[in-house]
Amino acid sequence: MKSKNLAIRNQLGLFAYVQHCYNFPGVKTRHSNVDITVIRENTEGEYSQLEHESVPGVVESLKITTEEKSTRIAKFAFDYAIKHGRKKVTAVHKANIMKLGDGLFLNACADISKLYPSIEFNSIIIDNCCMQLVSRPQQFDVLVLPNLYGNIVGNLAVGLVGGAGIAAGMNLGDRYAIFEAGTRKSARSLRGQNVANPVAMLLASADMLEHLGVSEKAAVLQSAIVDTIASQNIRTPDLGGSHSTIDVVNAIVTNIAAQH
Repeated sequence: MKSKNLAIRNQLGLFAYVQHCYNFPGVKTRHSNVDITVIRENTEGEYSQLEHESVPGVVESLKITTEEKSTRIAKFAFDYAIKHGRKKVTAVHKANIMKLGDGLFLNACADISKLYPSIEFNSIIIDNCCMQLVSRPQQFDVLVLPNLYGNIVGNLAVGLVGGAGIAAGMNLGDRYAIFEAGTRKSARSLRGQNVANPVAMLLASADMLEHLGVSEKAAVLQSAIVDTIASQNIRTPDLGGSHSTIDVVNAIVTNIAAQH
C-alpha cells in the first residue's frame, strides 16, 4: 500500500520539511545551547516507493536523486539561512559510498553555496553527523539532507532537545504548506489517557500563524506555551510533570488571555 503522507507531499509539492530543534525553556537536556534547523528533501530518495521483488527472496528498492530537486532543496536551505539570520549550512550525505546519487546531491549543494558567499558551507558524512550530533551538537546550524537521512537526523535532533512532545515540523512548497508535530508520531499508545503532550501541535500552530503573516498572534501563542512549561511548571509526564493534556491546554489558554 502506498503511503498517504507521501502522496500528499507529492501532490501538493511539499518539497521541504523543516524542523527547528532548540533547547526549550524550562526543559532539562544533556546538551545546552542547541539550536539546529533540519531541512529535509521531502519528495524523492529512498521514499520514492519504487520497490519490486525481482526474484523470490530478492527485493530491489530504488533510491531516486535528481539534480533538479537536489538544487531546489539546497537553494531553499540557503534562502532559509539568509531569512533567519543563520551562519552556516551543512550538507549531510554518504557520497563516499553512494558516489553517484549522494554525489549528485552534494555537488548540487556545493554549487548553490557559491551563490551565497555570506553563508559558510561545509559537508559531513551521515554516520559521522549522527555521532557529532550526540556528542557536540552546538557545532551545527542548518543541516540540509536527502529524504531518509533527514528523517533519521530530524528525530535524533528532536531527542536532543526534549522529545517529540515539544517539536514542530513544517512541510513547505511553492504554494502550499502543512504544519504538524515534528516527528510525525501518532502516539496511539497514549490514546484516551489524557497524558499526550499537546505542545508540539500548538507550536506547529504558531508556525502556521507565522507563515500566514500574523506574527504577533504566533508570538502570543509561543509566549503562552513557554510560560506554561517554564514558569508555571505545568507539563505532561514526558517532560517530567504530572499534569494532563487538558491541564496543559487550559493553562496555555489562560496565559493567552492574560496577554490581552
